[in-house]
Amino acid sequence: MTTTTPEATSTQEKAAAPAATSAPKPAATPEAAIAGARERIDALDDRIIGLVQERMAVSAVVQQTRIASGGRRVHLSREMEILGRYRDALGKPGTALAMTLLELSRGRI
Repeated sequence: MTTTTPEATSTQEKAAAPAATSAPKPAATPEAAIAGARERIDALDDRIIGLVQERMAVSAVVQQTRIASGGRRVHLSREMEILGRYRDALGKPGTALAMTLLELSRGRI
């Protein structure tokens, strides 16, 4: 036979009682979850496009400044640094992404 102290009984009752703040939220339907995720993706894509356009503008300033000071428009060692950075962060597809960004930012050579 086991005896229970008042403290143990109180703790057991608290553990057995559901907490009002931890009640599960109703699950969204798959369609609602997908729609919400797609909205988030669209918002992220809008931000990414804006950032790419900003990168292109900043790159144009760098190129114009380099040309005005007698330098070349494209700095290949810098491009290699960028390719490596994206590859290290994202793997092989990161290299392709970096190449696309560099192409967009530098224009035609």
